[in-house]
Amino acid sequence: MRFSAPLKSNSKKIMLLGSGELGREVAIEAQRLGLEVIAVDRYQNAPAHHVAHRSYVVNMQDKDALLEIIECEKPDFILPEIEAISIDALFAAEDKGYNVIPNASAVSKTMNRKNIRTFAAEVLGLKTGPYEFVTTKEGLRESAIRMGFPCVIKPVMSSSGHGQSVAKSIDDIDASWEMAKEARGDASELIVEAFIDFDYEITMLTARNGKETVFCEPIGHEQRDGDYVFSWQPMQMSEIAKQRSQEMAKTITDGLGGRGIFGVELFVKGDEVYFSEVSPRPHDTGMVTLITQSQSEFALHLRAVLGLPLGFTFYGEGASAAFKSEVHSYAPVVDVDETLFSDNSFVRIFGKPEAHKGRRLAVALVFDKVEKALEKARDLITKVKDTK
Repeated sequence: MRFSAPLKSNSKKIMLLGSGELGREVAIEAQRLGLEVIAVDRYQNAPAHHVAHRSYVVNMQDKDALLEIIECEKPDFILPEIEAISIDALFAAEDKGYNVIPNASAVSKTMNRKNIRTFAAEVLGLKTGPYEFVTTKEGLRESAIRMGFPCVIKPVMSSSGHGQSVAKSIDDIDASWEMAKEARGDASELIVEAFIDFDYEITMLTARNGKETVFCEPIGHEQRDGDYVFSWQPMQMSEIAKQRSQEMAKTITDGLGGRGIFGVELFVKGDEVYFSEVSPRPHDTGMVTLITQSQSEFALHLRAVLGLPLGFTFYGEGASAAFKSEVHSYAPVVDVDETLFSDNSFVRIFGKPEAHKGRRLAVALVFDKVEKALEKARDLITKVKDTK
């Protein structure tokens, strides 16, 4: 494959639609290969803006505004990095001959829980828990009774767990209905899922380059309010469960098609595996690969996009812990204890221009046997503070 230099007439360009902390790591990997990076987001000075050659601020759900930037820059590859985005713009760009990663159809299916759940369960035949879709509070109440308590309630379109809740009894329905309105997306329809009595959940990072499919070691993770707070790799699981997880991940990614890395979320009960969700981009729980692998999920994503070989070395076990802000600030300061920087740990600061309660601002990474790594990560993250 031929590589060029950025800012030249023959430069190879990637455009990030969404420029958060995950997009920033992709941009850094692109810079290492001499690619020209254009970062687009809804707010000024997003993390990937700091390391891109050019940046734009635009309403990410404005079809015409996005297409104007795409036509202006003429990127070789368009990488959607968020879910709250105009899917019409992606289809229109694809119709004009632009290469959307993995493809506009896959992005459309995965950004909507109704689309991806029906595609996985009813088209591909993957095992899932029982589910229903509702549009009214009364419909939610009736569906929850049918699903049984506890049940999981999510907007069909949202990101980073926003609007998601667990109703433990009929008394929680009103609160779940209100919480769903906080979604970053469309909360006009909800999915109600019967609670699967699973042992644990994993992310199976799955990379496709058009020639081969490779899997990272399974990643275990802990969520709070639908958002990741801790992850570790590898998740200890039976060989049968691991094999079934890889088979399920391949089935869903083959069905979606295209190139790039996919974060396939699965529930595991003994040797049984259930499909949950899939993201056609690097996954937040996969930040642990920054310390456990020779090629992180971000490097693998870019390799897959470019059609390059996907080989990598798994260095060893590790864990990550997300730091979330406790304050509202237009000039956030993250105070990091020096003990986070050691022979087997470090921290990544995302450089977000504003903080608000619950916003992810940094991640701590530890390289050690999983139990020790996770214990240390839990301790270290308490030594990160933010101030106004």
